[in-house]
Amino acid sequence: MMFSSTNRSSPVVSLRDAVLSGLAPDGGLYLPTALPVLPADFSSALQGQPFPAVALTVARTLLHGDIPDEVLSRIVDEAFDFDTPLHRLDEDTHVLELFHGPTFAFKDFGARFMARLMSHFAQDLDHELTILTATSGDTGSAVAHGFRDVPGIRVSILYPNGGVSPIQEQMLTIAGSNITAIAVEGTFDDCQRLVKQAFVDPELSRELRLSSANSINIARLIPQTFYYAYAVTRLPPEHAPVTIAVPSGNFGNITAGLMAKRMGLPVARFIAACNAKDVVVEYLRTGMFTPRPSARTISNAMDVGNPSNFARMLEICGHRVEAMWRDLWGTRCSDDETRRAMRAVYDRYGYVLDPHGAVGYVGLERYRQEHPEPMIDILLGTAHPAKFPEVVREALGITVDVPNRMREYTEGAHRSITLANDFSTLKQFLLSWR
Repeated sequence: MMFSSTNRSSPVVSLRDAVLSGLAPDGGLYLPTALPVLPADFSSALQGQPFPAVALTVARTLLHGDIPDEVLSRIVDEAFDFDTPLHRLDEDTHVLELFHGPTFAFKDFGARFMARLMSHFAQDLDHELTILTATSGDTGSAVAHGFRDVPGIRVSILYPNGGVSPIQEQMLTIAGSNITAIAVEGTFDDCQRLVKQAFVDPELSRELRLSSANSINIARLIPQTFYYAYAVTRLPPEHAPVTIAVPSGNFGNITAGLMAKRMGLPVARFIAACNAKDVVVEYLRTGMFTPRPSARTISNAMDVGNPSNFARMLEICGHRVEAMWRDLWGTRCSDDETRRAMRAVYDRYGYVLDPHGAVGYVGLERYRQEHPEPMIDILLGTAHPAKFPEVVREALGITVDVPNRMREYTEGAHRSITLANDFSTLKQFLLSWR
């Protein structure tokens, strides 16, 4: 498979070059030049199969010829060694729980697959690969633990100082080893801007071999197509059209869904469920995309005012808002509406949603009001509620059980450095690694 830049000014490259580069030389994001189509009997043939079997089938379809099959099989088995339950709330509503990996968030799918893919491709590099990534919450911990002790790779994770939950910060700063956590005096958008500046800086490009573990990197999105496919194979053979609600911030998750749909996955529509940062929802309504400064909410991993993956969404949909309407419906909700949704789900089903999942549930409810026809609803559960104990306690009046593995993150030394919201400061820090 070959990959082209969304800015259309860089050469077409191989999977290896796209993964190791992260960002295209023209500042664009890589996308496949053409998406292969899944076998017509995909859903029925893999009905009830475990996640690794479904993931390997999709991976072979996407990456055929790019990676030896035995290597791809090993990567899939090692990356996805945890459960992915499809939890049924009622006859038509399900939660795909994507938070049973080592850092209790859906980012584990992308980070663990990417780390192993990069390690495979980096074997023949003549010097160390430097990974730069920005996080608004869960990406950082997933990358830290996915890449920890991976030979030949060094990682810096930028996060907004004071802008992630205490547990999220503990999880991304405990890794140590080849991982450096950097608290930036700014927002997530500032962190993402600094990372992008680093990639296009001539001196850094000359002195360091840079790549990214954000959803900037196509290797993050590829494994996210796997769980959309898996969700469909968990449904009965005969079912109503499928609608999937996706809590959305930087829009990598929903971009992977659009890719899966283009590969033939039978999904009627995706719901882009946003918090106060609703620039994509506004685009769907008006056809105008107007980035805005980020602001903090209780669904902090979605606090993104200028989602980078919007460029990929435009490319997939031919830069036509009408084409995006066919695949996507969007809505936003406030923090108060998020808390009320958490309460409603708990009262109705006895199920605890984290604040990001609650934003997705608001999206489902509103979509149903406008589209009363029969459908199967799947909500992506993107993070474990125990990562947000204060929000859960405020919304539900309960203390959520904390998994033993999560408790372990409170132990041990936590290491981070604080940097000003300034590119020259970050650049000097990175050059000191030479």
